Amino acid sequence: MKHDAADLVIVGGGIIGAAIAYYAAKSGLKVVLAERGEIAGGTSSRCDGNILAIDKEPGFDSRMSLVSQELVAELARELEDEFEYRAPGSILVCENEQEMQAAEQWVARQQQEGLPFRMLDQQALRKEWPHLAKDLPGGLECATDSTVNPVLMTYALANAARRMGARLLPRTPIRFVLKDEGGNVRGVETPNGVIHAGTVVLAAGVWTRSIGHSLGLSLPIMPRKGHILVSARMPSIGKRKVMEFGYLMSKFGGQRSVDEVYEKYGVALVFEPTASQNILIGSSRQFVGMDTGVDQQVIRLIARRAIRFFPALANVPLLRAYTGLRPWTPDHLPIVSAVDEVPGLFIASGHEGDGISLAAVTGKLVSEMVRGEPTCIPVEPLRYDRFGEALNGYENGHEFHGEVTG
Repeated sequence: MKHDAADLVIVGGGIIGAAIAYYAAKSGLKVVLAERGEIAGGTSSRCDGNILAIDKEPGFDSRMSLVSQELVAELARELEDEFEYRAPGSILVCENEQEMQAAEQWVARQQQEGLPFRMLDQQALRKEWPHLAKDLPGGLECATDSTVNPVLMTYALANAARRMGARLLPRTPIRFVLKDEGGNVRGVETPNGVIHAGTVVLAAGVWTRSIGHSLGLSLPIMPRKGHILVSARMPSIGKRKVMEFGYLMSKFGGQRSVDEVYEKYGVALVFEPTASQNILIGSSRQFVGMDTGVDQQVIRLIARRAIRFFPALANVPLLRAYTGLRPWTPDHLPIVSAVDEVPGLFIASGHEGDGISLAAVTGKLVSEMVRGEPTCIPVEPLRYDRFGEALNGYENGHEFHGEVTG
């Protein structure tokens, strides 16, 4: 069997794995990235491209997102390959006065954390967005939010890592993570041979849980399916991302004043203009295992919800629809952590719908942790063992069906 060697093996070639490869190679480590399919072929190619703080829980979550936004702005200047980076800010619109009151509290909490949030009254909303429904009372803005093409950004990071010496191995599934007699990581086994390494990072998204299980780890990561519609190219009816405030409630498991069918599928407006003048329209949230099939009823509900906020969309043709599997955790924060039971093993997964947002900060953080350097953000809130009793269902082979809280 063929043998190879590296300082670090990354399992997973989506945007998280590519970001880790970039920062680790930049720091001087000898890096191998192994991907079971194609680079960016999984969830990173089945999502939108937002680098958001507006939808993050105030506190650690939103501050981590702000660090990631700053890093992405640096990457847009540093990387050779362009990835359609823009930073126009984003908007959450409210459907009623109750949501406006909740939005004011949300903005106040974010402002206390030092983030650039502000409320928008109906006049300000209508001035920028004349195509929005006329009955919407207002909303809120985060000025630092940005957007990218997630596939192009993944390739930009991967290509930059390769130029700095990293080896990229697409179509290379990992059979086993290898350990020595003391339980320390010593590499991985692939169909093409063994890659010796003292450090392995699991960054395989929704597949991380099964790899962890093979090592005796119970990781509360579940696939949460989301649908996205893609419109035909059209004259601009808005230049930056718009979401409904109810999206936060759908994301964090709160109750909205909408028809039960929207709640059933977690449908809430997401409107994202792209650099090519298409519009990405979402979203939905479903626990249906590894099913990636497009559900026509969900597509109709997303379209209906979008038209409620943007009536002009009723006459816009749709090109296609697709789904992606978000790696969900019970507290909506990713797992970015060393694993005490398996020295040399790290987890970088569980970002749910924030993988694009948090890829840069995750890549930098993992590189720092592997090298034993001070980290750019605190690591304790991202520990793999923080869930306590929530792990019991996983250890028994069951899915997590507890209450989803923010």
